[in-house]
Amino acid sequence: MSARAVAREESIKAKQLLTDLCQAVAEGKPWFIALVQAIARWPLPQETVGKRHYRYLVGGEAFDWLLLAERLCEAAGDLIPREEHEALVFFGRLPLDLSEEEFRRLMGQAKYRAHLNYLYGVTLEELLQLVIEEDVYKEQRSRVWENHLSVDEEAFQRLYGRSRQDLFGQFRQEQNIANAATLSLTDAKEFTYWLFKYRLRYCDPARVASDTRRALSMLRRLEPCRARCLSNALREPPSVIEVP
Repeated sequence: MSARAVAREESIKAKQLLTDLCQAVAEGKPWFIALVQAIARWPLPQETVGKRHYRYLVGGEAFDWLLLAERLCEAAGDLIPREEHEALVFFGRLPLDLSEEEFRRLMGQAKYRAHLNYLYGVTLEELLQLVIEEDVYKEQRSRVWENHLSVDEEAFQRLYGRSRQDLFGQFRQEQNIANAATLSLTDAKEFTYWLFKYRLRYCDPARVASDTRRALSMLRRLEPCRARCLSNALREPPSVIEVP
């Protein structure tokens, strides 16, 4: 079977899964259970819907399941309560009290493992950058003489041993990304995951383990903030971010 025929078959399967999801919820099945079961069977690593491109698999191995959940929730429309939909998509807050084991079983082993790649390689990597930036900021406030490096640039030097510009240049070359003034949010996630793998390759394992613990601590610290934010007005995140 040709690649085009496979892609067409997967697209047909995805459309059927959307139909099955809507039907299951309409018939009374808990929407989140139906959603995760649809995610477990979802065949497309990326797709374009209207003007928006969804890339669910970052770096070919890190599964952004919340992005796929957003896509499926939008397709289900009013069948899913808007407040619960927004709480899940924007803050990762589940509408059901599921154990990690129940969640893993519903999603399936392969996608769950890819979800963990995303958790450690994108979510925690972003938090780790924030942790190091906090360290730098506190130190810079106590210095008599101002450091010539910005907080985020010095944090990059400490965390990866190279400047952001150098690292991004290498990433752009390896991924064959055009030299543009802006970087899509999708490519920004790819860069973050690339940085995670770079750090695993070149940093001391003991340091990697220590940094992971610090990022997890930051994640736990931010958990109460998510609940407070739920009552605020929700806005669409930016589609592009500036690159160095």
